[in-house]
Amino acid sequence: MLLLNGDQVREALPVAEARRVVAGVMRRYSAGHVVQPLRTVLGSAQDASLLATMPCHVAGEPGSDSGYGLKAVLHAPGNAERGLPGTVGLVVVFDPETCLPLAMIEGASLTALRTAAASAVATDVLALPDAGDLALLGAGVQARSHLLALAEVRRLRRVRVWNRHRGRAEDFRSWAATDAGVVVEVVDTPAAALRDADLVCTTSGASDPLVGAADLAEGCHVNAVGSSVRGKREVGSAAVALCSVFVDSREAALRESSEIDEPRRAGLIQADTDLPEIGEVLLGLRPGRAETTERTLYKSLGMAAQDVASGFAVVRAAQRLGIGTTVGFVW
Repeated sequence: MLLLNGDQVREALPVAEARRVVAGVMRRYSAGHVVQPLRTVLGSAQDASLLATMPCHVAGEPGSDSGYGLKAVLHAPGNAERGLPGTVGLVVVFDPETCLPLAMIEGASLTALRTAAASAVATDVLALPDAGDLALLGAGVQARSHLLALAEVRRLRRVRVWNRHRGRAEDFRSWAATDAGVVVEVVDTPAAALRDADLVCTTSGASDPLVGAADLAEGCHVNAVGSSVRGKREVGSAAVALCSVFVDSREAALRESSEIDEPRRAGLIQADTDLPEIGEVLLGLRPGRAETTERTLYKSLGMAAQDVASGFAVVRAAQRLGIGTTVGFVW
């Protein structure tokens, strides 16, 4: 079995390759070639930590990022103060022929890559071709991965970042200048970041909405990423209702997203509204953006299939590059 840490994951899965893999598995999911139950989420009364487990099977030919796998991920709210990622976990993929464990992959780095890759896929099919004024709400790992991923699909003219702790936003600005070659402006409020922005990524994990309807410019595209469990919302109900909403998984969005459920309960979105999946847009089964003034929103919850397909892609690249640690697992 191959063990891969975060640096090795990033070496094996460049941003452009991650986008290719994620787009492919989103197509396969919407075409019915993925078996993926809703995730199981466990919490403890002792703290705010959460454990989510997500098995799945991605159908496909050998060597096509397909097979059985699972993800186990923990939300660890105290980790920011420890200098550690707030999301930790692992992805395990199994050999398609022998069913033996093929690899155990560090989960936070893979999650950051595939989540941003999915947002880049959604941005590429939904955002205006000349969109390039980016607002980032949140300044953590996901904000960094999203900046890199969106720069692959749109020419960024301006980037503004807001974070509830300004020091982290300043750290993000320094990282962006040094590691990404991007000039970033730090602002004091979400509204200041959102003003006239035509690309928006919410990566804060906020419980209470940060984005109101008045904050969204005509023609903007929003990737709503950070609030991935019930009870958390980054985008307010009226703002969601103002947008044409697209999802990664219709089943998951209707069952697990408060950003979708709350406006439905408030009557701002009709209960029978059909939510197109990005995979359906990629397959040509559903239309994407229809008007230049239309506001579009991609509600990202993440799918085990994205992790598993990305995991297989990482393993193939790691074997080619000769990176990772091989350990005996059976016998």
